[in-house]
Amino acid sequence: MTRILAFLGAVMLALPAMAAGVGDDGLHKQSWMRDTFLDLREDLDEANAEGKRLVLMVEQRGCLYCKKMHEEVYPVPALNDYIDENFFVVQLNLHGDREVTDFDGEVLSEKSAARKWGILFTPSVIFLSEDVPEGRTAAQASVAMMPGAFSASTSLDMFTWVNEKRYALDTDEDFQRYHARRIKERAAQDQ
Repeated sequence: MTRILAFLGAVMLALPAMAAGVGDDGLHKQSWMRDTFLDLREDLDEANAEGKRLVLMVEQRGCLYCKKMHEEVYPVPALNDYIDENFFVVQLNLHGDREVTDFDGEVLSEKSAARKWGILFTPSVIFLSEDVPEGRTAAQASVAMMPGAFSASTSLDMFTWVNEKRYALDTDEDFQRYHARRIKERAAQDQ
């Protein structure tokens, strides 16, 4: 019995932080998600004032991949902490009816905004520029998009790549090359 309890204790220590709950809208909720008026220009101003990057997470009720991200990936402490410290995250519902004011001033429902931006998959994470020129939409202002579910290390690499503005560096290291390099570096550390 003692060995079983010791084993269970070790398993619990290895588990990531507690997974997110589900809100009344059927979407998973994280502590670092912001509840805003969904005026994207105001959200961008607030994110910039806090020294954070604005991110839009488009999800939907019943999405197995959204569930995977919220229950298995986002709770990983390194990723969870990195998002919390560096990003201003606004969640949108792919089929939602809340009003969103896009950067170009158009007011539309969440579902209409998702169609306008060409969102086909959930989850889709839209990473936005820190400076959005007048007349641009969220899709036009994005510096990167992460469509679908990925591992914690891939997700952390994407959030880091955006936060460090590696998309703007004058190098040949796009995200795929950056991610491949980070995989090699982590493997070398594990040896």
